[in-house]
Amino acid sequence: MVWKILLALLFFGFMILAHEFGHFITARTFKVGVNEFSIGMGPKLISKKSKKSGTVYSIRALPIGGFVSLVGEDEDVDSENSLSKKPWWQRFIVLFAGSFMNIVTAVVAMFILLSSSPYYPSTYIADVEGYSSLSDSVLYEYGAQDMDKIIEIDGEKMNVWQDISYKIMSDGTKPLDVVVLRDGEEITFEDVQFKTEIVEGLNCGVVDFLPRYIKRSFKSLVSQAFYQSFSTVKMIYSSLIDLLTGKYGLEAVSGPVGTVEVIAESASMGIQALLYLFVFISMNLAVVNLMPFPALDGGRIVFVIIEAIRGKPINPKYEGIVHAVGMVILLLFMAVIVISDVLKLI
Repeated sequence: MVWKILLALLFFGFMILAHEFGHFITARTFKVGVNEFSIGMGPKLISKKSKKSGTVYSIRALPIGGFVSLVGEDEDVDSENSLSKKPWWQRFIVLFAGSFMNIVTAVVAMFILLSSSPYYPSTYIADVEGYSSLSDSVLYEYGAQDMDKIIEIDGEKMNVWQDISYKIMSDGTKPLDVVVLRDGEEITFEDVQFKTEIVEGLNCGVVDFLPRYIKRSFKSLVSQAFYQSFSTVKMIYSSLIDLLTGKYGLEAVSGPVGTVEVIAESASMGIQALLYLFVFISMNLAVVNLMPFPALDGGRIVFVIIEAIRGKPINPKYEGIVHAVGMVILLLFMAVIVISDVLKLI
């Protein structure tokens, strides 16, 4: 159990370090004062103050986050080093930089992951004799052929195989319009009704065909790393919408405790599973932080955008109250998730 916790701490620590480094380096670039750079939350375990900049670098007890405390972040400080005194576009960059760094590290991790394989699944339909017969697929009944390239499903562009498989699994319980490219011509199969099956209590569409595999090249490697990383964003947003609309219950959400178990399980499956999990969690961290909710980077960005539109900032006092309330809600939600994780283990 100890190694699971250490591995989870390493995972979270690196992601948080990357996120906060994004805020830190852009703040320094725009000459914004940095009060503290912290990995973790709660009581300080280790801290050191820089004699040159005055910044306190610390590691705190709770590995559930981290922060960079900037001068003038939550109040209007009358100083040229205050974030509140910087132009709105500089503040936007500083706030966005954390999530941007998580996206960069996710794409790099996906690049490393894909580099270990000489072939990738493509968006072309395969009919492999003795292994996968297209005639056994629902798409065949609608006119699909070997080497058809799926380019769109229900209005969504399909860039990689993960887009296709996730779209069919999540939305394939209802008829879908599938657009393929054949000899340069677009062909639409309307109202394709895929087979369905129950997976962990949920009705899911069945992907009953296989993709063709393409040989690795540097160009395809870069393209696949980018699109496969951003394919996880679709999954994240879709899952958030399903959670808000009630398709998934709160029991489907995992916090730090549940994630430790997932990380440990992935580690036992090998480095590839671990790298893919790293990509997913990093992109998840970026997406969640950019949500327009008070106290999150996305919530602060909303205030910056409002200022840019109206030409003057909102009273820092009122903005501070909004973010304080948001932080309380986030902490309460985190407490509920942690309790839920513990109850699952029990």
